[in-house]
Amino acid sequence: MDFLNPLVILLIGNVYGFHPHHSVKDQISNYLKAAPWDHVKSFAKIKTPISLDITSNYKLPAGTILNGINVVTGKNCADILGRKPSTKSKDGIYTVYPDNKNPVRVYCDMTTDGGGWTVIQNRYDGSTNFYRNWNEYKKGFGNLYQEFWLGNDNIHALTRNGDQELRIEMTKFSGSKVYAKYSRFSIGDESKKYKLSISGYSGTAGDYIIGSHNLNGMAFTTKDKDNDNNGSNCASKHKHGAWWYNSCAYSDLNGRYTHKQISSKFHLHWGTSRENMKTSRMMIRTKS
Repeated sequence: MDFLNPLVILLIGNVYGFHPHHSVKDQISNYLKAAPWDHVKSFAKIKTPISLDITSNYKLPAGTILNGINVVTGKNCADILGRKPSTKSKDGIYTVYPDNKNPVRVYCDMTTDGGGWTVIQNRYDGSTNFYRNWNEYKKGFGNLYQEFWLGNDNIHALTRNGDQELRIEMTKFSGSKVYAKYSRFSIGDESKKYKLSISGYSGTAGDYIIGSHNLNGMAFTTKDKDNDNNGSNCASKHKHGAWWYNSCAYSDLNGRYTHKQISSKFHLHWGTSRENMKTSRMMIRTKS
């Protein structure tokens, strides 16, 4: 199926079947004239006595932006913001094409630190269970408007070019907010067990991915796939999360959620004191 063909058909259906409004019709007309269509093939049919019908098929190149009709997409949220600056401060769900082919629905933070962030994890109330198996973390789970994990396959597709930075924002139960930013972040594909590559810390939260108990180079571990350096499975201990554990870690943002402040390495925590966080959000952006 050609990229965006279903969308174009839907819009045309809206113009003629549901909303015969001149402004919408004009937008479609102008777009059809200006769009970078690629010719596929043409058919010619001769009718008697003297007439010739020619029908041509065209498709849109992958990654095409439909400016002027309120539809915008790109490889990631930073790409969308760069192509359409008017999306700045307009947080919400967008469709991106990390490989210029397969669509992925993501939540874009278009406000924080200049915007253009693709959110890969969000937690704030414990409504979503993060004690999941390998396949669930592979595909992703949750609700993009609420708590979710975007999926390791999707995170790999978004970071495979090695040009992404990571920002982690956390809220403590005291109400204070902290962040950790890493200038380089990517994970391998499933054959590499989603191996973590990360470097370049800055921020206010403290570095508990590299500086303390280094997780760089570690594979991803879930309750049914033990890839850590511990004598037992760090994810399955006391039934908590999934992470790039070493043996095990001073961070686990997918750990079990708690509704009050405690210090526990089996819960959503950050730091050597295993301080549990009230909220966490992980997001990535193309480095400028």
